[in-house]
Amino acid sequence: MNNQTYKKLMKKCITLAKKGVGKVEPNPYVGAIVYDEEKKEILSVGYHQKYGFEHAEVNAIKNLKESAKNKTIIVNLEPCSHWGKTPPCADLIIKSGFKKAVIGMIDPNPKVKENGIKKLKEAGIEVLVGICEEECKKLNKVFIKNVTQNKPYIMLKTATTLDGKIATPTLKSKWITNELSRNEVQKLRSKYQAIMTGSGTILHDNPKLNVRIKNKKNPIRIIFDPNNKIPVDTEKINVFKNDSAKIILINNEEIKIPNHIEQIKFKDFNSLFLELYKKGITSIMIEAGAGLNSELIKAGEVDEINQFISPKIFGCGLNFIQNFNIENVDECVKLKDVNVRHFKDDILVNAIVEKEV
Repeated sequence: MNNQTYKKLMKKCITLAKKGVGKVEPNPYVGAIVYDEEKKEILSVGYHQKYGFEHAEVNAIKNLKESAKNKTIIVNLEPCSHWGKTPPCADLIIKSGFKKAVIGMIDPNPKVKENGIKKLKEAGIEVLVGICEEECKKLNKVFIKNVTQNKPYIMLKTATTLDGKIATPTLKSKWITNELSRNEVQKLRSKYQAIMTGSGTILHDNPKLNVRIKNKKNPIRIIFDPNNKIPVDTEKINVFKNDSAKIILINNEEIKIPNHIEQIKFKDFNSLFLELYKKGITSIMIEAGAGLNSELIKAGEVDEINQFISPKIFGCGLNFIQNFNIENVDECVKLKDVNVRHFKDDILVNAIVEKEV
């Protein structure tokens, strides 16, 4: 069968996998299809529905109304080969009698990496790897960062004028973008496990950093305050309110704080994100000012940028990044995989930050 058919089926797997968003983390998003190559027919589908529950391959096989013998299984991520909360999917595929496995991408998890493929091949199953690989990697970008670096995936969101300003010289910033853009920001917030901001944003804007979408859980709030500028003993600071959302304060001194706030001493960004990942935080959305934005980009910790741009020009004011001191063009921070969306007159530029290998 030609690869075009496999590509169409793999895209269906990706669509299936997305049904698990918000339910399976920190596991990857996976969809699976059982296909009859002779009849050119999809026999069953499945996806990973909830953390700790059956994987996509298991669900697709359970949904079959006939034998899997000599059939093809299509899955966007290499089947697992180890015992975790569930048995190895590779073993079940072998036991079920599949003739072929079409796989989107190799699992980057060191516990699995190529071991599932090896098991399938040793059992005599034909294996095809790399169908729609880039789309599969994009789907599981958070999982890939988690298991390869033991750090959360970091996305920086900013809202600027056409000339890159996030506020006027008097620090006025409401509202640069339109209501459609602001609604999209709420959707972005709902997709990330935590939101991180700096002391400057807290003191100037006093944001709530919640999700104003019905039935969506508020993210963990991470407050970066290395110079201990924010008074934590006042209910006037919105992010410190005890509203069931987890709150983590990053600072440099042992200070008396309310019991519902967790404190982490700041050493450097690398240590901070390693520690946050150990605490189970897999993805963080940055909504901050120029200072924190700049430091995170300089430190190489930002993986992705979402910049909402409004058709306004301030001509002066606060930039969304500062103090880079770049003299040559080839020293700049480079972005790739750029996508543009329109929200009436506003535009959203989404891009991945290129990093040195």
